[in-house]
Amino acid sequence: MRTRVRGWRWRRNPLRRRSDVVEAWTVLVVAVLLFVVVPLVGVAAGLHAHGQARTLAAVQRTERHQVRATVMGDPPERRTVTQADRENPYRAQVRWTEPGKGARTTWARVPAGTRIGDVVSVWLDSRGRGVAPPPDDAAVWQHAVTVGLCAAGGAAGVVVLGHAVERRIALRHRLAEWEREWARTGPRWTQPRM
Repeated sequence: MRTRVRGWRWRRNPLRRRSDVVEAWTVLVVAVLLFVVVPLVGVAAGLHAHGQARTLAAVQRTERHQVRATVMGDPPERRTVTQADRENPYRAQVRWTEPGKGARTTWARVPAGTRIGDVVSVWLDSRGRGVAPPPDDAAVWQHAVTVGLCAAGGAAGVVVLGHAVERRIALRHRLAEWEREWARTGPRWTQPRM
């Protein structure tokens, strides 16, 4: 039967070594880092990424505009159009009319299954080139959460790796300490008794 004594590394006793105290403190520091600092790093990184992504989305909303255009050229041929294909857009030639500028033509992304003559909504930049739509609020939050989780995971990985390195160093020191102790006590135990 084995008895566990909680907190034995913190109490004063003759069996406690210096390495035990160091290990107890490092476990405490690692716990604080993992449960307090790592989440704060994730939140800070996520909030920073959210601010940058929101600014970028606002800039893209001012630079891009949506128009209703008629498909002029066929997108690449597909034998059968599945549900997954409907979600993946193709590039096709589209035509739209701008007030005061007349009819314009460009290549833009159109939904799969679109035919010549269909009217679609396309996003254009200031030069009239077809571009992706600006990110919406859900995309901004998704980016912020992803960055926050990655930052927290990276920080946790650094903490755990640092703890593993510290444990390895502490083990070497503990073994060296035991060797020194045995060098002092060993001769008394190994001498023949008369």
